[in-house]
Amino acid sequence: MCRLLGYATANENISLREVLGAQSTDAFRELSEIHNDGWGTAMVKEPDQTAHVTDGGAPSPSTGSAIYRNTIAARYDSIFGDLASVPMRGGIWHLRLASSNLPLVLENQQPFYASGLSFIHNGDISDAQGRNITTNRAYPVDHTLVQSTGGRSDSAIYFAIVLQYLGYGYELEEALAQAVRELRDAYPDSSYNCIIQSRDQLIVLEAHDNGPTQQDVLDVYAQYGRAAEAADYRTVRYREITGADGARKGVVAASSGFAQPADEGWKDLGNNRMIVASNRTGAFRVRSI
Repeated sequence: MCRLLGYATANENISLREVLGAQSTDAFRELSEIHNDGWGTAMVKEPDQTAHVTDGGAPSPSTGSAIYRNTIAARYDSIFGDLASVPMRGGIWHLRLASSNLPLVLENQQPFYASGLSFIHNGDISDAQGRNITTNRAYPVDHTLVQSTGGRSDSAIYFAIVLQYLGYGYELEEALAQAVRELRDAYPDSSYNCIIQSRDQLIVLEAHDNGPTQQDVLDVYAQYGRAAEAADYRTVRYREITGADGARKGVVAASSGFAQPADEGWKDLGNNRMIVASNRTGAFRVRSI
């Protein structure tokens, strides 16, 4: 039960604060008043150093990659402000509200990272009796892949199933779609909203059951006097990133929770739809799963 954000640019290093603006960046961060079980970010950028230079170790990379995770809420972590100002050509951001009493340990903070991919998820993968997938020892997932994510949560299992389909030879976007189809057979009432990022792509998915917002989410928001803000909890919106000249420079997408007005270009992604974007060219398309 988390908040997600991600963006991809046309091979240009741009900070989160530049993409969203200072007010929206601060509003996203302040969601950690409620989503206060830690946060994290994964970034890819054009490196400042020359690529492929051998200086006695491995050659310098053509893409700079970095991950930061903390069990402290983003509103209390000064590093958030620093990283929100770091220029990058792509980045994903996760504010965590732990589900099903899963432990508040660094291993379960997101983004997870494995096989060159970073992954964040908003959902609680449980059955109608509230039993989380982590308790289902019979679920057919490769536990070696789960271990490779570094996590011990339902989100780590979800990511491992995506990796499993990649191993079968599917392209990334279809591996994600196949993972959701498989999980829905066993856990049809769960949310599979997620963002996955590689060195070349950003994929943003909205996929959840068609029922009302989960009562436990409403209850948590009500404790803070903000129950009305959870009405569109599972909605994902996106807008183009444009330059001062109006040229398209990429796309940003986020779960709800801060102002995303239509007159500023924000659009609902829609259930069972994904954005497939390049963080090399900034081009993107929307497709169904």
